[in-house]
Parts: sequence; C-alpha cells; structure tokens
Amino acid sequence: MQLAKIHSYDEWLQKLDSRRDNIDLDPFSNMEYMGHTQTATYMTGPRQLTQATLPSIMQSSYKPFDTYPAPSPLRRSLTTLPWRPSTYYQTAQTNPTTAISKSMNEPLSTRNQLSQLDNIKVPPVFAASRNALYTRYTPNDWSSSNQTNYMSSDRVRSGAERVRLDTIRLCRETDDKTRRTQTDVGKKLGERIGDISFWKTELNHETDNMIAETNALNEAKRVLEKALAETENPLHVAQECLYHREKRQAIDLVHDNPEKELIREVDIIKRCQNKMRDIVDKSNVQIGLNRAAQHELEKDSGDKFAAQSLDETCHGMRNASRGLAFHNGVHRIDNTVSVPESWAKFTNDNIQRSQSERAASKHMRNEIESVLNACANEMWQEWNAVNVALTGRMQDTTDARNKLQTHLSKVLQEIFDMEKNIELLKKSIQDKVSPMQVAQTRLDTRIRRPNVELCRDPVQHRLVSEVSEISETVDYLQAQLRQSENTLQELLRTKSTLEQDLSVKNNSLFIDREKCLGMRKTFPMAPRVVSF
Repeated sequence: MQLAKIHSYDEWLQKLDSRRDNIDLDPFSNMEYMGHTQTATYMTGPRQLTQATLPSIMQSSYKPFDTYPAPSPLRRSLTTLPWRPSTYYQTAQTNPTTAISKSMNEPLSTRNQLSQLDNIKVPPVFAASRNALYTRYTPNDWSSSNQTNYMSSDRVRSGAERVRLDTIRLCRETDDKTRRTQTDVGKKLGERIGDISFWKTELNHETDNMIAETNALNEAKRVLEKALAETENPLHVAQECLYHREKRQAIDLVHDNPEKELIREVDIIKRCQNKMRDIVDKSNVQIGLNRAAQHELEKDSGDKFAAQSLDETCHGMRNASRGLAFHNGVHRIDNTVSVPESWAKFTNDNIQRSQSERAASKHMRNEIESVLNACANEMWQEWNAVNVALTGRMQDTTDARNKLQTHLSKVLQEIFDMEKNIELLKKSIQDKVSPMQVAQTRLDTRIRRPNVELCRDPVQHRLVSEVSEISETVDYLQAQLRQSENTLQELLRTKSTLEQDLSVKNNSLFIDREKCLGMRKTFPMAPRVVSF
C-alpha cells in the first residue's frame, strides 16, 4: 500500500480530519475500533416473544438482506448503567417456541366427546363398547389426518428452506462485512504506519542535527578552554615584566607609562579570563539542555520504532497467519494515553524543543567565537601598547644615557684641565719663593748700612713694595689654588654622580630591553580564532 508522505504537522492534522470525513456510514460500518471506548447494549429484562407462523413456500416473498428489524425498546446503553462488574453478566430468561403452530384441529369430532367420558362413571356392561370406540376412526378422520400431515410437512419444509436461505444470506453478509472491516482496519494500520514512519524520520533527522550541534558546541567549548589556558602565558609575561621593572634603581624607579600599560594589561587579561569562564559555564549548561532534548528525541524515536514494529506485525497478519489466538475481553481494555492530535503534538513539541535548543546552542557558539575574538584582539592590542610604551621608554632612557655620557666626558675633561690648572698654580706659587727670598734678602742686607746711609731711598721703597707685591701675589695664588681644588672636588663629585646615573640608566635599559622586550617578542597565544 502506497502511503502519502506528510511534510508538516498542520498537513498531518488536515489529513486526519479528511480521513474522518471519508468514513463509510453504511449499516455494516457500525463497528467499534480497537482502542476506542466500547459502547455495548444488553437485555435488562425478559425477552418478549411473539408467536409467528411461517408462511408457505408459495406464499413467502424474499426480502432483501438490507432490511433489519427495529431495535428493541427494552435495550439501553451500557453508559447509562451504573459501573458494576455484574453489568457485563446480566442474563435474560427466554421461552423458546417453535415456528410451527401448535393450534391444530383435532382429527375426530367424537374425540372430544369421548374424552369427556373418562370422567363419567359407566356400568361394567358398557366398558367393552367404550374400548371399541377408542380404537375406531371414521374415514373422514383418516383423510383429515393425512391432510394435516401433508400441510405440516409443507410448512416444515418451507420453514427449513427459509431458514437455510436466511443462513446462506447471513453467512454471505457476515463474510462480506468481516472482510470489508478487516480491509478497512488494514488500510488504517497502513496509514498509521505511514504517520509513524513520517514522525520517526523527522525525529531521526532532528536527532542527527542535535548530535552534530552538540559536537560543534563541545568543540567550541574545547577551543574556548584551550584559549583560557593560553591566557596564562601573556598574564605570566606581564607579571614578570612588572617584577623585573621593580629592580630598577634610584631615580629610574618611576611609575612611568610602560608600568601603567603593564598594569592595565594584567587587568584586561584577568577580565577576559572571567568572561571566558562565564561562557564555559553557560556552555556546560547548554550542552546539558542539548543532551536532555536529544534524550527525549531518542526515547520518542525508540517508542515510534517499537510501535511501528508492532503495527507492521499487525498489518501483516492474515487469516492464515501463525500465532493467532483468542484473547477474550481484550476489546474492553482501554489503556490508551493519547489521541492522534495529542500524539502528534507530543512529537512536534519534542522537535520544536530540540530546534529551540539547537538555535540557543548556535547562538552560544557565536557568542563563544565573539568572546574569543574580542578577548584576543583586546589582549593583542594591549600587548602592542605595552611594547610601544617600553620601546618609547627605552628611547628616552637611551637619550638620557647618551647625554650623561657626553656630560661625563666633559666633566672628565674639565677635571683634567683643572688638575693642570692646580699644578700650574702650585708651580707659580713655588716660583714666587725665590723672588721673595731675593727681595727680603736685599732688604735685610740694606738694613746693615751704616749711619746716614740708612736712607729711605726709592730702592728701599721699591724693595718694600716688591715684598708686598710678592706676598699679595702668593696669597692670591694660594686663594686661587684653594678655589681650584674645591672646583676639582665638585667636578669629582659630579663625575661620581654622572657615573652612578649612567649605571642606573644602563640597568634600566638592560631590564627594558633584555628582560622585558626579550620575553615580548612574540604574542604567546593565537591572535584570532577560526570560525566554527
């Protein structure tokens, strides 16, 4: 039997309504189908019998088989009776009668008269005469008896023939009715198998889609968990950079732009990790919902498979099939839990629930991809910002170091010159010793002049002024020497400061260049995620 394929739930309902409209309402279709509530009628009182006389064969007229007597007015439906087990076992008392009338005429008119003689006492003399009269019939009685037998034979034969014809007609009618009923049941079983096959196909298709969607969500969650684990690498690098930069010395231990960017990078990475953990938790919940919907689909599909197998077994049963047996009272059992509409609605609800969960799962996968790309881009941009800040700071430190080196070289040159100047001053002061000794010796020698020769002549004035000039010159040179020595000490202190600052700058450059940028040459995780 070729079954029409149903493509939607609404179309299936329309087809079911059309099947109900096409039910044959002929007199032979008043049969109740298996699975429906049984409505039977029973005799609740004694049957009223009417005595009917079978007509003769010549006078009887054949009635068509579709003429049926009116229902008995004493019948009432089972649904109007109280719910009692004894309802199914009510019995009726019947008084069977024969179809042949018992009102036959007596063969002898004197028989009635003679029968009255039994109650009359007669003398013994007349006893022999009475016995003789009992065994004697008249010719009319004999003829009447024969005619009665003939008529009785005709009536009996006519009734038997009618019963035989009625039996043949009834057998044909019941065979035809049973065959048409069995064919109709087979047709409905085939339609039911087609409906079950359609919904089972839809369930299997939806189950396959749900399995594929669940696998895709599991793969997306795996990638997300892998990305979450990989975020520990840039977080460790940022924290190591902050730790290394804490080793800067003196004035270089400043809260500069690279340090701000590193702190911001740590915050961004931790915020992205929290987002990923939330999405992982949501993914686990969605996977649980997907598996619950898949379980309902597989359970419904398994029930459909079992029902289809049983209905196919029923559809393949024939009168000559094996394993047939009587199951008394099975037609009274109604253990159904659904009707075709609720049955189809149940499967359709399962499919719609699965489709809704698949849509939510797809949205979750898109959200996972969006979060992965957003977090990767944000961390990548902050990674580049930190590198740019470190590079700029290194450039500033390098410029400062170069300037310090220039100043240090100038200070060293100045120290060298100042040392020469001090040597020159010392030599100049040393050179003033001899002229001072000469001038003082001259004065001391001229003091020994006798008497009036001790004249305060210009020579005396000049020698005195010479000694004074030499003393002043020596004093000035010594003052200049002390100043030069002080300046030299300041230059030496400046040199020490510059050298220390150069050492600090070199240490900062080593940390930023070797320690920090050395670890930040490559981004330690994939910057983008391929679309699922």
